[in-house]
Amino acid sequence: MTKKKILIVEDEESLLKLESILLTSRGYEVVGATDGVAALEQVGLTRPDLVILDIMLPEIDGFEVCRRIKQNPETAHTPVVMLTAKKSEQDCARGMAAGASAYVTKPFKSAKIIEIIQDLLSP
Repeated sequence: MTKKKILIVEDEESLLKLESILLTSRGYEVVGATDGVAALEQVGLTRPDLVILDIMLPEIDGFEVCRRIKQNPETAHTPVVMLTAKKSEQDCARGMAAGASAYVTKPFKSAKIIEIIQDLLSP
């Protein structure tokens, strides 16, 4: 069975490393990006099975990255999990309106993220 590939988009290096370790230890292949432009490039190049997306990013914010992923017919099926410090109901509504499959606020519990990922990637 091939490993599921997850793109983590996080501009904070320490969090990107932490999330990468968490997911690789669970058997996922992980690709990272630190800004919105790089995220969209990686989606096109690596065709991840799932994207974990921060909202507050340099260049293009997570809402716009999610919208662009969902507007592209080749990537529209890719689940996007927004993982962010933005906790307001308006932000959550914006994330879901942009096409996010799930919206999780920081700080987060590792078990919750793993559960969401497994649910979204199960056939």
